[in-house]
Amino acid sequence: MSDPTRETRHTRDLPDRLARPDALSFTLYVAVAAFVIWCFQAAEMSVTTFVEGIPSMGRLAGEMFPPAFGRMESIGATMLETFQMAVVGTVLGVALSIPFAVMAARNQTPNKAVYYLARGVITFMRTVPDLIWAIFFVITVGLGPFAGVLALTVDTLGFCGRFFAETMEEADPGPQEALSALGARRSGIILGAVLPAAMPSMVATSLFALEKATRSSVVLGLVGAGGIGIELKAAMDMFDYNEAATIILSIFALVIVVERTSAALRARLI
Repeated sequence: MSDPTRETRHTRDLPDRLARPDALSFTLYVAVAAFVIWCFQAAEMSVTTFVEGIPSMGRLAGEMFPPAFGRMESIGATMLETFQMAVVGTVLGVALSIPFAVMAARNQTPNKAVYYLARGVITFMRTVPDLIWAIFFVITVGLGPFAGVLALTVDTLGFCGRFFAETMEEADPGPQEALSALGARRSGIILGAVLPAAMPSMVATSLFALEKATRSSVVLGLVGAGGIGIELKAAMDMFDYNEAATIILSIFALVIVVERTSAALRARLI
C-alpha cells in the first residue's frame, strides 16, 4: 500500500504550475488584454463579412484556373529581372552594411558620437518599410529596376547592419587583444580578427537578406520599381486572372528555389 503521508509530502513539494501574479503584474496583464481587444476592434474584424466574402474568393480562384501560359517567355524575363534586382540590392546592401556595422559595434566604434550616429542611420533604414523606400526612389530616379535596387539596398543595409554589429560585438576578444599587443592598427584588428570571427554569422545573415529581398522585389513592382510586380498589377487591373495565376505560381517557384538554395548554402558554409 502507498503511504498517504509520503504522497501528501510529495504533493506539497511540487511547484505551482503557474506562479500567482502580484497586484501590479495582474493589472499589467489586464491592461495588455484590454489593449489587444481594442486593437481587434480597431481592425474591424468581422466573421460575418468574412463568411459573406467566401463565395467571392471561390469565384476569383475559379477564374484564375487554368493558368494561362501563353506569355511565359515575357513573364520569365521579368522574373529574371526581379531576381537580378534582389541580388544586386543584397550585394550592395551587404557591402555598405560592413562599415556601418563597424561604426555601430560598441567595441569597434571610434567614439560614442559615431556609434549613436551609425545606430540611428541603421535603425532609420530598417524602420521605414521597403515599399515606402521604393516610392521615394521612383519619385527621385524614375520608374524601373534602378529604383527597386536602391530600395532593396537601403532595406538590406538596415537589416544586415544591425545583425553584423551585434555579431562583431560578440566576437572572441582573444585574437583582437593578441593583435593589439603586437601593435596592429584598428583596421588590421578588424580585418585580421573581427571579420574572420564574425564571417559565418554574417554569411547566414546575408543569405537571409537575399531571401527577404527576393520576396520584397515582387512587391516593389506594384509601385513601378521594376520586376514582376508591375506585370501582376497589370494582369489584375485588366481582369486577366488566368495570367495573374501564372505570375503568382512563378513567384512561388522563385521564392521556393531561393529559400531552398539559401538553406543548403547555410548548411554547407556554417
